[in-house]
Amino acid sequence: MNMPWHFQRPPAPLGSVEPHAPLLRNPPEGQLLYKVMTAENLLRSVAGNYLHFNRVDNYMDFPNADENDGRPLPKDQPENAAVRFEKASDFSAAHYYDQSRARTYACCFSTKNSDYIWNNYGNGSEKGKVCVVFEFGRLRALLNCVLTPDGAALVYEGNVCRQIFSVNYSLVDYVDWGSHRTNEHYLSNPILYTYIKDSARFSEENELRISLSAIGIGQFALKDGTLIQFPPSLQLRFDFREAIANAVIREIQLAPEADSGFLTQELSKLRIEPALVPSHT
Repeated sequence: MNMPWHFQRPPAPLGSVEPHAPLLRNPPEGQLLYKVMTAENLLRSVAGNYLHFNRVDNYMDFPNADENDGRPLPKDQPENAAVRFEKASDFSAAHYYDQSRARTYACCFSTKNSDYIWNNYGNGSEKGKVCVVFEFGRLRALLNCVLTPDGAALVYEGNVCRQIFSVNYSLVDYVDWGSHRTNEHYLSNPILYTYIKDSARFSEENELRISLSAIGIGQFALKDGTLIQFPPSLQLRFDFREAIANAVIREIQLAPEADSGFLTQELSKLRIEPALVPSHT
């Protein structure tokens, strides 16, 4: 008797909550985090109930953007290129890192309310810039609940999918980009590259970032076989009203030129009466 063959793709691996915490560095739970953005982007985020995450290989569209964000260090690259997978000799560790990078997203904050972040971020707005002040421990707890794999889902082009992204948090390590090396003894976990930047260019950011990353091996597909393409950015569900009520968001600071009347009015339409305060500048 002839039996038809049936091939079924294995299910995509679920993401997890802070799987790489032992490799990373977190600030104290009470650390305040500062995120400068345009007033318009804040209103879009509040209305859409999301935090915006950029794919780390896609930071190219503003002055002083880090074109090397998430990329393996120059001193690591020869060794990464030389290492091959036993069952896929045409696929090197370098390919693995590149694919991991193209599936990793970041939302960035600063641990310092500095002139640097006010001068370099949130520019080009008609209504001015704002700074949303978060408390790290409360933000972390809220997002971890949202991203619990068995309780979260990924929506891709209208399709509800398994939650494939792992969430991690860490302070960024600032190193000498040209001379530093991480793989002298063994290959580095790709998450490390997400949290390394050039000290000469970016140390004044004093950055903490939240990353969402999917495994860098294989392909992800819908049930009909359509391969999932990883877009330049993601929107993670985030209820600003809930965050303000639970002190995840402590206050919203306004730059001197910001249109406070406009912002107050628009936030009121969204049922938010936040603590709007002048910036330190």
